[in-house]
Amino acid sequence: MASGTTATGIGKGFGQPGEVPGWVNNALLPVLNLAAALVVSSLVILAIGENPLSAMEVLLYGSFGYPEAIGFTLYYATNFIFTGLAVSVAFHCGLFNIGGEGQAYIGGLAIGLVGLAFGGMPWPVVAAVAIVAGALGGAAWAYIPAYLQAKRGSHIVITTIMFNFIAASVMTYLLVDVLIAPGQQSPESRQFDQSTWLPFLHEALGRVGIDIPNSPLNLSFVWALACCALVWVFVWHTRWGYEIRTVGQNERAAVYAGISPSRNIILAMAISGALAGFVGLNEVLGVHHRLILGFTGGVGFVGIAVALMGRNHPVGIVLAALLFGALYQGGSELAFEFPTINREMVVVIQGLVILFAGALENLFKARIEALFRRTARRPAAAG
Repeated sequence: MASGTTATGIGKGFGQPGEVPGWVNNALLPVLNLAAALVVSSLVILAIGENPLSAMEVLLYGSFGYPEAIGFTLYYATNFIFTGLAVSVAFHCGLFNIGGEGQAYIGGLAIGLVGLAFGGMPWPVVAAVAIVAGALGGAAWAYIPAYLQAKRGSHIVITTIMFNFIAASVMTYLLVDVLIAPGQQSPESRQFDQSTWLPFLHEALGRVGIDIPNSPLNLSFVWALACCALVWVFVWHTRWGYEIRTVGQNERAAVYAGISPSRNIILAMAISGALAGFVGLNEVLGVHHRLILGFTGGVGFVGIAVALMGRNHPVGIVLAALLFGALYQGGSELAFEFPTINREMVVVIQGLVILFAGALENLFKARIEALFRRTARRPAAAG
């Protein structure tokens, strides 16, 4: 499943026989996929009687047009960075982790329990413990499907899908029967002590004299960027990362090289689950300040498209996460400005982007690569 440049045989230099420049796969093709999604979305908007250009203008302004909108866009992007990184680490090992939603749920549960148990403690202490708890929660939820895949041959897609449902059921039971606040009918826990809340970015920067508009953007965004750097170091600059990529590229070759596929499958899935678990840091400890049902909101599934569009590289994942963050924030503005474009229509537009970025990511690949190969051969033939 890994889509690295080595596996596809591209990205090693323009002009060599049978190869195309790396930027074609890493930049041009994602842009073409996005353009195709926007064209189809424009046709949908046109079909309901609205002007696609006006709708696009509202979407862009609503996501990047003013400082508060940028804060909301980055807040949404934070979740997608975590889940995009989670999916990418599994991809590098040849695994399709579709269980990011459940891993984010259980990681968020662990973070919520820390918030409930550490009332009165200063937020830096709570945040440090919550990071460890969220990572352990997400990793533990990913470990079982990983073990079944590595030791019993169970398909990782099937088991992770089922674990999403189990995680949702566990959360429903806990919030309805165990953790619900006394006297509360809504299935949510009591609010955490204010001292444990992860500071919003406008509060943190305000303490050093930098004023930015209020938004849900909080310090978990900084941790998301740190995770990008950590994943880059781990995957491309450590022995464990090399072993994971080797298993993902060719499991039989890995065995001949003395690398254990089962050990690396479990390691990759545990790290993947840990990264997904950090969604709770943004949502539970950073914004809601309590455990609520459905706080993940489908970000685990969107992370698949983010990883695919970002070519499983942290830089690409950040850019793709910004795109999807803009779609979420700008889509809200779109539904507000255009009465005929309701929330479901915005979901359709987001779904089209996910469709072209994910399932149809190779729609233009063969033709574009053939075009560049022909262009490369002509100068060589002329010489």
